[in-house]
Amino acid sequence: MTVGEHTSEIVIRKLQSVHPLTDEERDAILGLPLQIRRFGKGQDVAREGDQPSHSCLLLEGWMQRYKVLGEGKRQIIAIAVPGDMPDLQTLHLEMMDHNLGTLTPCTIGLVPHTALRRVAADYPRLATAFWRETLVDGSITREWVLNVGSRVAYGRLAHLFCEIFVRMRAVGLTQGDTMDFPLSQAVIGDMTALSNVHVNRTIMAMRERSMVILERGKLTISDFSGLAEAAEFRSDYLHLRELAA
Repeated sequence: MTVGEHTSEIVIRKLQSVHPLTDEERDAILGLPLQIRRFGKGQDVAREGDQPSHSCLLLEGWMQRYKVLGEGKRQIIAIAVPGDMPDLQTLHLEMMDHNLGTLTPCTIGLVPHTALRRVAADYPRLATAFWRETLVDGSITREWVLNVGSRVAYGRLAHLFCEIFVRMRAVGLTQGDTMDFPLSQAVIGDMTALSNVHVNRTIMAMRERSMVILERGKLTISDFSGLAEAAEFRSDYLHLRELAA
């Protein structure tokens, strides 16, 4: 199976959000071979120490990159939404230095590294797009470090909500000011280094201020500009073309 035979729009939207593509380059991406795998919630796709021969293309669902301390405490260090390739760095870093798992049921396309290297060699601008994708990952990681290390609880959650909303909007997965948000408060806590109680109180405070509504797996941001101001959120670190335009 190829990318084009399974899904096309989400993949092309994601790549074009960070790098322009020609028709020929689009066709090359859509022609990449895929091995479709479906994973349940809470499953590992790759583990620290693995040496993958494929990279994951997330087609449906949400994934996490995470580390685990000796006593079992988990810290989520990044999330992936549809269209992302969260382990693209394994093209050049042979060993996984973190875990990659599912936060929800996921459909994933495994793309052989040999095919990715071939298309990058044949289409140098696609090699640039892949490189840019990994650089943006690094930029997001730096912002997450700042978020956990320096912002108070309200700012941490506000920043997280703003970022995910902008990323989802870039691939066409928002509906007005609402998007799917199938994450528990425990997962949000693992992203922001906050307790469940602190997460709950902060979300209630946001609702009382008419900033957000989070219920039944949906997040509605009623006042994006106010939430962004509270978080000191600036979207430039996401390096999305539609935002730079």
